Amino acid sequence: MWIDTHCHLDAPEFASSLDLVIQRAADKNVKAILLPAVKAADCESVKALTHHYSQKIPSLVYTLGIHPLYTHQAQEGDIQILENHIVDSLSDPRFVGIGEIGLDYFVEDLDPHRQEQFFDAQLDLAQKYQLPVILHVRRSQDAILKALRRRNIPSGIAHAFNGSFQQAEQFIELGFKLGFGGAATYERALQIRRLLKELPLDSIVTETDAPDIPPAWLREEGIVFNEPAFLPRIAKDLALVRGIGDTEFSSAVWRNAMQALPRWSALSADIPSLNLAP
Repeated sequence: MWIDTHCHLDAPEFASSLDLVIQRAADKNVKAILLPAVKAADCESVKALTHHYSQKIPSLVYTLGIHPLYTHQAQEGDIQILENHIVDSLSDPRFVGIGEIGLDYFVEDLDPHRQEQFFDAQLDLAQKYQLPVILHVRRSQDAILKALRRRNIPSGIAHAFNGSFQQAEQFIELGFKLGFGGAATYERALQIRRLLKELPLDSIVTETDAPDIPPAWLREEGIVFNEPAFLPRIAKDLALVRGIGDTEFSSAVWRNAMQALPRWSALSADIPSLNLAP
């Protein structure tokens, strides 16, 4: 059984083929997928999409948040809109946290101060409602760690992690798991592969970030977009880098994701088809 802790099923790249994308993932034994929202305006549609496809992917869940790449178009009132959606979703077992939120210091034309305002406001919501967070961390590891230390955030996932070993240890100390996916399948990604190999196994989760971060072999096969059906093959490549068997790796990353997101664990425990989950 495989788990994709970060997949943008609502991306426009999937709009015309989402039924097939979901079916292919189900056929590959992907039993759990997390869909993070990226805009306040998308909260309702993300929730509806998750429920619509829950028969195909039994542990399909969502988080709500404003992505740093969308802060340039976000309005100040969006934080209140987001909070309203969070409150409305607290009774929904498929709602598991706040995200995708964070800081992106790689994209030069994004206002860092505006990003920080939205990030801080959303961390405050996570603290207020004691919800885990899904973090976007790009060239911003230290700033995000500093913001986390000022608050009591219960747990979460640092998605697509690409920091130093020391920064990774600090995220782990704060109760976070680290997401690895297609980037680690490239032999030239020496730092990411070192992290994957040397970090504690109980700190690692698997993800696709589909339709983005395609694995190394996609280009060779002429496939344009990443998708959750590729997660098992990606995960097997990661297990090979780690030097452990597929079954051990699958069990570990499932367990780690459920630890990071307790509401996800509670939902999965109540699904009969997942009774054999690690």
